[in-house]
Amino acid sequence: MSAPLAELPIEAILSAAPGSETPVGTTIGRSREDRPITGYRFGQGETRISLIGGCHADEPVGPGMLRRLCGHLAGAGSDDPLLACYSWYIVPHVNPDGEQRNRSWSDVTVDALDHRDEPDRGYELVTYVERVVRELPGDDIEFGFPRAADDHAARPENRAVADFLRDGAPFALHGSFHGMDFAPGPWFLIEGAWRDRTQALRDSLRRTVHTLGYRLYDVDRKGEKGFHRIDEGFTTRPDSVAMRAFFRERGDDATAELFRPSSMEFVRGLGGDPFTFVSEMPLFVLEPDHTLPEPPRGPEARLRFHRWVERMVGEHGRDGARLEAERHGLRTMPIRDQMRLQLAFLGEGLTVSATR
Repeated sequence: MSAPLAELPIEAILSAAPGSETPVGTTIGRSREDRPITGYRFGQGETRISLIGGCHADEPVGPGMLRRLCGHLAGAGSDDPLLACYSWYIVPHVNPDGEQRNRSWSDVTVDALDHRDEPDRGYELVTYVERVVRELPGDDIEFGFPRAADDHAARPENRAVADFLRDGAPFALHGSFHGMDFAPGPWFLIEGAWRDRTQALRDSLRRTVHTLGYRLYDVDRKGEKGFHRIDEGFTTRPDSVAMRAFFRERGDDATAELFRPSSMEFVRGLGGDPFTFVSEMPLFVLEPDHTLPEPPRGPEARLRFHRWVERMVGEHGRDGARLEAERHGLRTMPIRDQMRLQLAFLGEGLTVSATR
């Protein structure tokens, strides 16, 4: 089965001024703290697309990109191929409470140059380290989708998004836009069932990453939590079954039981054979020859790195600490480049899902 193709105009989507790109959407539910959760529907095409961001509220770039995409789709003419070929179901930020708690650092940016040497912004390291807030298992919205339609113990945010997506099912593609704190470069997680159908996607996206001057984050977690390496920079997306098994094997049954289906599992459970993916963009890029005392990977190493940053602040001041981190090979990743790669991933996903 083939569906029509429409090219994603990445630079046009990114051209909107930040803060002016989000149209009025529909309130699909309320958060725990009674903030509105906004969803958007665009287009009338047969190929249905679902996109969400903000499942981890300390990862702001995905929601920012999706808001720009919504602005672009809202301003497109009815004959635009993106609207004629596709029906879009988009929730830019599924966790408005978490977004509010992280604004104290996500609203603080510094000058940066994107891959074109054009002015951009990036996140400020010291403020991020001091103020970032991440939710723990049980409150993790990505792994909090209802186990069944009557699972009223799931978070209200998850129930609202689940109801919104049910109305659009079945989908051809589902994307959940995430981020990392510190990594050598982007990391792409894809639907395991589509492994043999994505060689062209992977080759094209790798070329794009290298063209923009970045490296891929390439790690082999040997199936831990559902992460199976496919090839350079690409891994299968995790799932709740593997997550629960990981904690049960360590004797932590209480944590294991906190994991509900992910958004990817939920969408696949709505029928069809959707291509699901997760983008992981680093807020801060580790250079290949970095001289940090220890790469900040994993909770304990991350805590030691945070303490190192605090020590640098004490010795050099806030600006000096950031410069010390840059001198050691850790730099902010320009926000626009992060969005470019997220949109490139989405564009490749549209292509591969159209040939299902």
